[in-house]
Amino acid sequence: MTIEDCVDKGTLRTTCDPDEAVLSSDVTFITVGTPNKEDGSIDLKYVLEASNMIGKALRRKNEWHLIVVKSTVVPRTIENFVRKAIEEASGKVAFKGFGLAVNPEFLKEGSAIEDFMKPDRIVIGANDEKSMRVLEEIYSSFDCPKLATNINTAELMKYANNAFLAMKVSFINMMGNLCEKLPGTDVEVIAKGIGFDCRIGPLFLRAGAGWGGSCWPKDLKALANFGKNTNVRLPLIEATLEINENQPYRVIELAEELLNSLKLRKISVLGLAFKPNTDDIREAVSIKIVKALLDRGAKVSVYDPAAIKNVRQIFDNRISYANSALECIKDSECAMIITEWDEFRELKPEDYARLMKRPILIDGRRIYNTKEYTRYVKIKAIGLGETCPSN
Repeated sequence: MTIEDCVDKGTLRTTCDPDEAVLSSDVTFITVGTPNKEDGSIDLKYVLEASNMIGKALRRKNEWHLIVVKSTVVPRTIENFVRKAIEEASGKVAFKGFGLAVNPEFLKEGSAIEDFMKPDRIVIGANDEKSMRVLEEIYSSFDCPKLATNINTAELMKYANNAFLAMKVSFINMMGNLCEKLPGTDVEVIAKGIGFDCRIGPLFLRAGAGWGGSCWPKDLKALANFGKNTNVRLPLIEATLEINENQPYRVIELAEELLNSLKLRKISVLGLAFKPNTDDIREAVSIKIVKALLDRGAKVSVYDPAAIKNVRQIFDNRISYANSALECIKDSECAMIITEWDEFRELKPEDYARLMKRPILIDGRRIYNTKEYTRYVKIKAIGLGETCPSN
């Protein structure tokens, strides 16, 4: 079912009037963004703006109303900020005039509707029976594990979830960096081997140039800041962030090992979005890599099927923008795979050898069979402890 289907059936209506939205419904979900402040702490301005609007609307409503926070917020946000904002704006008392609950989202960008319709689990956090009962009824038709808990625990759960996934990726990237110093070792084989352990599992064990996006970076920074302000050090979170901060520059180091100097070299960057099938470049690894290449005096050409427009707003005419992968690598002295778009997998080693001035390839996402490529190009792959010269 699509959004258009829901509009046609009358099950979905939109409005720009918050009063109309609240007065014509029984439950309001707060789903606004929670970016970071400069110090890494969570910025609650959008959550509080939404809370204030809801509270003002509740002044005109006599019936009990449930407010559910789906935005990612640190523990005690509902109790210390959202509740106070709604009470002040509405003139009502929480849990009497209105209910409060937390329902963290675990959606992946690019598959949000499918993830919502077929969730791995649903978490409901509430401190009163009525709020819990109403939210449980909303999700009663969903066939998946459901976890009922209190508000503070539900708030923290989303951070724990993202932090653990990010930690797995940073861990395998750390092991990959070690493998590169040990001839004959391959982090992909190690990941496969440890992934068979049911206590570990195979997911999120792909080594690469680092992770980015709209959630993990901001959430881990917010969690680290929250721990600091709570006088609880979170060393695994700090290490996860540190490893990821340095990981993109490993691609630069590999290129320098092959070219010595990057100054005035034409370098092709294939992939700009933080992940395939999106144009999102928030905290994208590619941005750090392009900046580092420019700092070293390289001439940079980039290509991405979806994110060119967004990247152009950052770099303008400081770099060149190709209309295809083949155009991007033409006359290049080094090509870097930064985002694992499927169309890059379709490129043949002969394409690199034929079009590039110097066929040197840095596989930052391990999408190629290195042994097959070494017949045609000099290739360095993240987490592979050997360098095979081309014929």
